[in-house]
Amino acid sequence: MTGKEIIEEAEEQSKGDWTPSPGLIYPLLGRLVRDGLIAETDEGGFTITGKGEEALQQYTNLQRQLERQLELVNDLGMSVYSRGKFVAEEAVKRISDVTSSMWDRVTNRSGQAQQSFEDKYEEFLRNELERIEQRKNDRDTLDREPVA
Repeated sequence: MTGKEIIEEAEEQSKGDWTPSPGLIYPLLGRLVRDGLIAETDEGGFTITGKGEEALQQYTNLQRQLERQLELVNDLGMSVYSRGKFVAEEAVKRISDVTSSMWDRVTNRSGQAQQSFEDKYEEFLRNELERIEQRKNDRDTLDREPVA
Protein backbone atom coordinates (compact mmCIF):
# COMPACT_ATOMS: atom_id res chain seq x y z
CA MET A 1 0.00 0.00 0.00
CA THR A 2 1.05 3.59 -0.48
CA GLY A 3 1.14 6.09 2.37
CA LYS A 4 -2.16 7.55 1.18
CA GLU A 5 -3.74 4.08 1.09
CA ILE A 6 -2.48 3.40 4.62
CA ILE A 7 -4.12 6.62 5.84
CA GLU A 8 -7.39 5.68 4.11
CA GLU A 9 -7.25 2.14 5.51
CA ALA A 10 -6.69 3.43 9.05
CA GLU A 11 -9.68 5.73 8.70
CA GLU A 12 -11.82 2.90 7.33
CA GLN A 13 -10.70 0.39 9.99
CA SER A 14 -11.49 2.90 12.76
CA LYS A 15 -14.87 3.69 11.17
CA GLY A 16 -13.82 7.32 10.79
CA ASP A 17 -12.70 7.77 14.39
CA TRP A 18 -9.02 8.21 13.46
CA THR A 19 -7.37 9.62 10.39
CA PRO A 20 -3.60 9.65 10.78
CA SER A 21 -1.91 12.68 9.30
CA PRO A 22 0.69 12.46 6.55
CA GLY A 23 3.07 14.03 9.10
CA LEU A 24 2.67 10.89 11.20
CA ILE A 25 2.57 8.23 8.48
CA TYR A 26 5.42 9.27 6.18
CA PRO A 27 8.12 9.69 8.86
CA LEU A 28 7.01 6.38 10.34
CA LEU A 29 7.29 4.70 6.93
CA GLY A 30 10.76 6.25 6.55
CA ARG A 31 11.89 4.79 9.89
CA LEU A 32 10.46 1.37 9.00
CA VAL A 33 12.32 1.41 5.67
CA ARG A 34 15.51 2.59 7.41
CA ASP A 35 15.22 -0.25 9.94
CA GLY A 36 14.64 -2.81 7.17
CA LEU A 37 11.15 -3.73 8.40
CA ILE A 38 9.45 -2.65 5.17
CA ALA A 39 10.65 -1.94 1.63
CA GLU A 40 9.38 0.50 -0.96
CA THR A 41 8.04 -1.06 -4.13
CA ASP A 42 8.61 0.20 -7.68
CA GLU A 43 4.97 1.36 -7.72
CA GLY A 44 5.53 3.66 -4.72
CA GLY A 45 3.88 1.39 -2.18
CA PHE A 46 5.39 -0.43 0.75
CA THR A 47 5.68 -4.11 1.58
CA ILE A 48 6.80 -5.91 4.71
CA THR A 49 10.20 -7.63 4.70
CA GLY A 50 11.24 -10.88 6.35
CA LYS A 51 12.76 -8.89 9.19
CA GLY A 52 9.48 -6.98 9.45
CA GLU A 53 7.52 -10.23 9.61
CA GLU A 54 9.70 -11.39 12.52
CA ALA A 55 9.24 -8.09 14.36
CA LEU A 56 5.50 -8.22 13.74
CA GLN A 57 5.32 -11.74 15.16
CA GLN A 58 7.24 -10.66 18.27
CA TYR A 59 4.97 -7.65 18.67
CA THR A 60 1.87 -9.81 18.20
CA ASN A 61 3.05 -12.20 20.93
CA LEU A 62 3.77 -9.29 23.27
CA GLN A 63 0.39 -7.75 22.47
CA ARG A 64 -1.35 -11.01 23.39
CA GLN A 65 0.55 -11.12 26.70
CA LEU A 66 -0.42 -7.54 27.46
CA GLU A 67 -4.07 -8.23 26.57
CA ARG A 68 -4.09 -11.20 28.94
CA GLN A 69 -2.67 -9.00 31.68
CA LEU A 70 -5.32 -6.37 31.06
CA GLU A 71 -8.02 -9.05 31.08
CA LEU A 72 -6.70 -10.22 34.43
CA VAL A 73 -6.83 -6.68 35.81
CA ASN A 74 -10.33 -6.34 34.37
CA ASP A 75 -11.38 -9.66 35.96
CA LEU A 76 -10.07 -8.36 39.27
CA GLY A 77 -11.78 -5.04 38.62
CA MET A 78 -14.43 -5.33 41.29
CA SER A 79 -11.92 -6.14 44.02
CA VAL A 80 -9.61 -3.38 42.76
CA TYR A 81 -12.53 -0.95 42.84
CA SER A 82 -13.74 -2.04 46.24
CA ARG A 83 -10.29 -1.84 47.84
CA GLY A 84 -9.86 1.70 46.68
CA LYS A 85 -7.51 3.99 44.88
CA PHE A 86 -4.29 2.58 46.36
CA VAL A 87 -4.80 -0.87 44.87
CA ALA A 88 -5.78 0.59 41.49
CA GLU A 89 -2.65 2.76 41.39
CA GLU A 90 -0.50 -0.24 42.26
CA ALA A 91 -2.04 -2.29 39.44
CA VAL A 92 -1.50 0.53 36.96
CA LYS A 93 2.14 0.85 38.07
CA ARG A 94 2.74 -2.88 37.57
CA ILE A 95 1.19 -2.76 34.10
CA SER A 96 3.27 0.32 33.32
CA ASP A 97 6.46 -1.48 34.42
CA VAL A 98 5.66 -4.50 32.26
CA THR A 99 4.77 -2.26 29.31
CA SER A 100 8.01 -0.31 29.72
CA SER A 101 9.98 -3.53 29.78
CA MET A 102 8.06 -4.75 26.72
CA TRP A 103 8.95 -1.54 24.90
CA ASP A 104 12.64 -2.11 25.71
CA ARG A 105 12.36 -5.60 24.27
CA VAL A 106 10.71 -4.43 21.06
CA THR A 107 13.01 -1.47 20.48
CA ASN A 108 16.33 -2.94 21.59
CA ARG A 109 15.79 -6.63 20.96
CA SER A 110 18.91 -7.31 23.04
CA GLY A 111 19.47 -10.34 25.20
CA GLN A 112 19.63 -8.12 28.27
CA ALA A 113 16.29 -6.42 27.43
CA GLN A 114 14.76 -9.84 26.74
CA GLN A 115 15.95 -11.15 30.11
CA SER A 116 14.71 -8.02 31.88
CA PHE A 117 11.31 -8.37 30.23
CA GLU A 118 11.03 -12.03 31.18
CA ASP A 119 12.09 -11.33 34.78
CA LYS A 120 9.58 -8.51 35.18
CA TYR A 121 6.85 -10.49 33.46
CA GLU A 122 7.48 -13.49 35.72
CA GLU A 123 7.42 -11.23 38.79
CA PHE A 124 4.18 -9.65 37.59
CA LEU A 125 2.54 -13.05 37.11
CA ARG A 126 3.73 -14.33 40.49
CA ASN A 127 2.37 -11.22 42.20
CA GLU A 128 -0.96 -11.60 40.45
CA LEU A 129 -1.19 -15.26 41.49
CA GLU A 130 -0.41 -14.29 45.09
CA ARG A 131 -3.14 -11.63 44.96
CA ILE A 132 -5.65 -14.15 43.65
CA GLU A 133 -4.72 -16.63 46.38
CA GLN A 134 -5.01 -13.92 49.02
CA ARG A 135 -8.40 -12.89 47.64
CA LYS A 136 -9.58 -16.50 47.80
CA ASN A 137 -8.30 -16.83 51.38
CA ASP A 138 -10.00 -13.57 52.38
CA ARG A 139 -13.25 -14.71 50.80
CA ASP A 140 -13.03 -18.12 52.48
CA THR A 141 -12.39 -16.46 55.85
CA LEU A 142 -15.40 -14.16 55.38
CA ASP A 143 -17.58 -17.08 54.35
CA ARG A 144 -16.64 -18.99 57.53
CA GLU A 145 -17.24 -16.09 59.93
CA PRO A 146 -20.63 -16.12 61.63
CA VAL A 147 -22.97 -13.30 60.67
CA ALA A 148 -23.81 -11.08 63.65
